[in-house]
Amino acid sequence: MSTRQLLEIVLSSGRSGSGPATWGQQAIWDAVRRLTPADAPRYNITTAAPLDPGLPLPVVLGALEQLLRLHDSLHTRLLPGEDGTLRQVVDPTGTLGVEVQSAAEGEDPAQLGARLHEELAARPFDTAAQWPIRVGVVTADGPARYLSLVLSHTAVDGSGMSRLVADLTALSLGHSPERLAELREPARQPLEEAEFQRSERGIRRDTAARKQFVRKLRLGPPRLFPPTPEAPATEGPAPFPNAVLRSPALPRAVEQVAAAHRVSTSSVLLAAAAAMTAELAGRTEAVLNVVVNNRFLPELTNAVSVVAGDGLFHLPDATGEFGELVRRTHAAAIGTYRHAYYDKLALAGEIGRLTADGVELGDRSCVFNDTRELLPATSDPDPDPDRTTLTWPVEFEPRPGLTYALDALQSADALSLAMTANPSVLPRPAMEQFLHGMEELILTEASATGSGGTTTARPTPNPAANAAPAPTPAAATAGEAADA
Repeated sequence: MSTRQLLEIVLSSGRSGSGPATWGQQAIWDAVRRLTPADAPRYNITTAAPLDPGLPLPVVLGALEQLLRLHDSLHTRLLPGEDGTLRQVVDPTGTLGVEVQSAAEGEDPAQLGARLHEELAARPFDTAAQWPIRVGVVTADGPARYLSLVLSHTAVDGSGMSRLVADLTALSLGHSPERLAELREPARQPLEEAEFQRSERGIRRDTAARKQFVRKLRLGPPRLFPPTPEAPATEGPAPFPNAVLRSPALPRAVEQVAAAHRVSTSSVLLAAAAAMTAELAGRTEAVLNVVVNNRFLPELTNAVSVVAGDGLFHLPDATGEFGELVRRTHAAAIGTYRHAYYDKLALAGEIGRLTADGVELGDRSCVFNDTRELLPATSDPDPDPDRTTLTWPVEFEPRPGLTYALDALQSADALSLAMTANPSVLPRPAMEQFLHGMEELILTEASATGSGGTTTARPTPNPAANAAPAPTPAAATAGEAADA
């Protein structure tokens, strides 16, 4: 039978300091603190993988210690003040516990690792008292054969996690942390990012982004989907179902449509989501809260922190010919990405004042999050290479203010669309119609462009690249999601 021990990695003489939290840290902390302890872990950012053929355990532990030195976000705590604002404290010293499980003869390290990963991911973080990282390792006959990383979303978003994994891989292979730091320059640490956000340049960017967000809110309809009867007072709100459509045909079709229209693949998926939103809502327009990775500034490109934020995407005419809709979506999305880096706490205050003054603002309860480019593709369990499938893997606690949240997920052999929705607005048959409708729009357009001979055009890189993956498929609430 396997055995487990807790090892400690010691950080000494690391960087230190304290200051205001970044916009991203504050936004995620605000979102998570409103959740129950049982619900909060869904915001954790996680990754796990077998190590084949394995690495010596001291090499893995040494690489983790070097990783702590490279990235301040891994040894930063967040302390709330009486007014609800945060301060970040970067600890120069401390210890990181590593759960090490040794597989017994005949035990599968991958199965043990998956169970350990699930256990570590299911715990919430106390970001005031703990460092925002957990590590699990499974060994077999000495070498480490499986690695689990679980981080608080206040420390990283999806893009930050992908950079963290890349750095840990390089350190494990013997690359020096000094050389990695040189290659990653410029890369702001969270305290440096907070300083920029309070600079004259940062304030101008924040002001312009919030102005654009509010302008779009004023243009959108107060309610996208028609009102539905409320549940009887004796009954609580129903759980939110999660549907996952897995399509082996979509990856190639999305690339083909993007190439034909010279847009990003993310714009193709966003256009399909906008079209189905308008169709099911019985409207001509669509408004979506889009999660954006916000790594447009050179100093943030390689940042291992939480930078992703929400942009408001408004498409006045989301009907008509799909190819033309794809092109208009791409143009509108670029403006959304440009204005997704701002102080969410300040925006919430501004929206609250407008609402109190009786100003009617648009619906932002529909969330779109393209996570495909953030982490390496995973393997599908028992994949069917020739058939689209739709499953209902889980139900979530009701989320106030959410109509639906939609994630695009990449696996080794398929593209999946994962939707969590309020069943009083989008019941299960409507969710199925939405997901199958997205697939049909894209496959039909791919077939048309293929027959037209226009697929030699090169696709535009995703401007969003794209955002934070939802901690569980499409679990984020409008206005709360970071990517992620």
